[in-house]
Amino acid sequence: MATATTPFESFFHQWLDRQETLLSQLLDALSPEKPEYGDHHLAALIEQSLSHYRLYYREKSAAASRDGACLFLSPPWLSSFERSLLWLGEFRPSTVFTLLRRVVPDLTPDQIRAVEVVRAETRREERMLTEAMAAIQESIASPAMLGLVRRTASQIDGERPQVDEAVDSLKSAMLSVMLSADSLRGVTVAGMVEALSPVQTAAFLVAAAEFQLSVRRWGRERDDQRVGR
Repeated sequence: MATATTPFESFFHQWLDRQETLLSQLLDALSPEKPEYGDHHLAALIEQSLSHYRLYYREKSAAASRDGACLFLSPPWLSSFERSLLWLGEFRPSTVFTLLRRVVPDLTPDQIRAVEVVRAETRREERMLTEAMAAIQESIASPAMLGLVRRTASQIDGERPQVDEAVDSLKSAMLSVMLSADSLRGVTVAGMVEALSPVQTAAFLVAAAEFQLSVRRWGRERDDQRVGR
């Protein structure tokens, strides 16, 4: 039976279409064969791309607050391969530094120092969020929670509301951690971009979009092959 499409999934597909358009425009702007594109045009495209990401996270935050974090920690609209790469629902923020080194190798000493400050803070925040989610997951198997579940399974009067309250508390904690992870992703990219020139920023945004779209394309092809067997 086909899974019903959520409003956010519909938004996500439209968002990806726009992402492909922005990628094409950035590639044109960076092409040496297009000298008519000046600095103002490139700056406008960079702002459009960053605004496009901000729109995504605003919509995701609203949808997750409405529908719950569980749906977004393992999104069904992603391929199996995409889901295997997730950290708290999406890409690990520190991966942007690996991507940056590959596409912008000519950073100045001052840029390297500025990026390193952002990287160190990102790694620290990642560890804290990973530990916070691990604590939530461990609490699911706590003696108190298991006892409530067993008693509810035995249909003891009055226990069901306690279980519902405990589960709601866990869901709320997961949502808080996931939204904090999304905030960290945004802060990381913003801090890194601040250290880069417009051309370097555009090159990074191109690489990030190409990586995301390529991973999605490959993952969907693999899923289609598996279904067709």
